[in-house]
Amino acid sequence: MANVVVVGSQWGDEGKGKIVDWLSEQADIVVRFQGGHNAGHTLVIDGKVYKLSLLPSGVVRGGKLSVIGNGVVIDPQALLDEIATLQKQGVSVTRDTLRIAENAILILPLHRELEAIREASSSRIGTTKRGIGPAYEDKVGRRAIRFMDLADLPALPAKIERLLAHHNALRRGHQLDEIAVATVYDYLAGVAPKVLPYMDTVWSLLDARRREGKRILFEGAQGALLDIDHGTYPYVTSSNTVAAQAATGSGLGPNAIDYVLGITKAYTTRVGEGPFPTDQMHNDIGKLLGERGREFGTVTGRARRCGWFDAVLVRQTVRTSGIDGIALTKLDILDGLDDIKVCVGYRLDGREIDYLPAGEQAQARVEPVYETIAGWKAPTAGARSWAQLPAEAVKYVRRIEEMIGCPVTLLSTSPERDDTILMKNPFEI
Repeated sequence: MANVVVVGSQWGDEGKGKIVDWLSEQADIVVRFQGGHNAGHTLVIDGKVYKLSLLPSGVVRGGKLSVIGNGVVIDPQALLDEIATLQKQGVSVTRDTLRIAENAILILPLHRELEAIREASSSRIGTTKRGIGPAYEDKVGRRAIRFMDLADLPALPAKIERLLAHHNALRRGHQLDEIAVATVYDYLAGVAPKVLPYMDTVWSLLDARRREGKRILFEGAQGALLDIDHGTYPYVTSSNTVAAQAATGSGLGPNAIDYVLGITKAYTTRVGEGPFPTDQMHNDIGKLLGERGREFGTVTGRARRCGWFDAVLVRQTVRTSGIDGIALTKLDILDGLDDIKVCVGYRLDGREIDYLPAGEQAQARVEPVYETIAGWKAPTAGARSWAQLPAEAVKYVRRIEEMIGCPVTLLSTSPERDDTILMKNPFEI
């Protein structure tokens, strides 16, 4: 039995929802290990559509334990709202099905307000304005309110004072009214009894279940190119999104990870600001990919920028995340194209390179070097075996494998969960 980490190998939005749902059916425990409610998964189960932002995908499947790890930042009200939405859809969320790490960081209304102010400035990053970044800043600054603090209300005012010493100074700089300790305390005291039943010592719980032989699925948000260290900085999220964070963000050691599955779209998309070497947003190809792929964010509804597959970037994330196999999604969106371009290198200041440089200005200057591959006219949509794929589509997949240095172990040919071609089950390595 293997424990599997699922990560996005591009800028997120690779179609993780379907793959994670397919894997969660085989898992005993599903762990969310980073990010917040700034990313989403759309799951379709028995015709019902579930949109999740914070809760792990396993929560909609009976008999699974879902865990929110210490690497996640949690907005208590957003958590309660998401639970309420699921309950209206007939999904029961109880302590038997959901546990939350006691040392997870809380997102407060003041975090959302601060991020909105920053995004209104000329130095905007393109965030969801949900307070994720400021909450992570407070975590690193050692002034954050943690989930466990809700269980000790008498000690909470002193911790809020420590937090507000920083935030009220920022607010004065933005000509905003200061926040009183009582305001934050009353909010937290109000949500505490509603969320505390889910609290647990998650690292210990997961260690015990792992020793019992339970299958654990680690589920990340966003994609590896949005990693705070290894992504297109500063146009990144505020957490580590690479596979190694599954260990840090859950409290299990790295030896708990047996297989890393990278979810990869057959073309490339990006939401928000930042470099995107193969961006075709302003031409017919970009518009066609966006329309066919319904490229709009699950959480924000924002249109995604679309472009050709970038083998340089995916090869890089295969290495930084230690990806063992790729789940290639949305191959069907390329059906009917005469030619398909794939980025195989970059040109930077007159020389060719085979990686994305770390510098912001250099990233903005790189020009893609393309290889053209013949398209296919017969449909791939709905294919469930290699034999059902056009020969040119098979050649495209095989060429991608060569260029990124990693095998395709799953191939998705439509949003339907059964329209999947499986070469290797990550849980059965």
